[in-house]
Amino acid sequence: MILNAVAIVIGYLLGSIPSAYIAGRLIKGVDIRQVGGCNVGALNVMREIGLMPGLAVLAADIAKGSAAVLVAHWFGLPLAWILVAGFAAVVGHNWPLFLGFRGGKGAATTVGVLLALAPAEAAISLAIMALVTIITSNIRLALGIGLALLPLFIWQSSGSGMLIAYSLALFLFLGIRSLPSLREAMASLSDRRNLFFDREYHFWQTRKSK
Repeated sequence: MILNAVAIVIGYLLGSIPSAYIAGRLIKGVDIRQVGGCNVGALNVMREIGLMPGLAVLAADIAKGSAAVLVAHWFGLPLAWILVAGFAAVVGHNWPLFLGFRGGKGAATTVGVLLALAPAEAAISLAIMALVTIITSNIRLALGIGLALLPLFIWQSSGSGMLIAYSLALFLFLGIRSLPSLREAMASLSDRRNLFFDREYHFWQTRKSK
């Protein structure tokens, strides 16, 4: 039980590392929570700080989720507790200790958790996300499609029922977490026009010239 608790705490603390906030402070001296979409995540960094810092934050946030799972696995914990440790990392990103419990949505960290748990299936989902992003410039849509399909990929590869349910639960959790942003988008005519194809940003998330 002690190792279980330690793995969960480590997962939460890893998730709490505020990569986007650090990038904003180091590169432009800004608080990422007060610019752009005010979200502490890689997408906001790409749009407000730059492509390369955004990609670095994306990699760091994915790594946080993967590291939480790998640490729990290294401890030799049962699968159920490994899944809890992974979820703790997502919770840490969303409600980070180091930023007064005000964090991001947790999409990249969720991808990292699932990438460590089901590498081949998650890699296929990532490829689909990349393709949808290139076609539509809509990263949120790409994440939704990729994560929605992941439980099916795990099922087709004869993955465990627990892992299938877990991947579906993480997708639903991320959807619920994103509901306020979606409601705001639906209330704005310009955002509704960008619901599927983002006409404001290129797929690499620099603003399109008017």
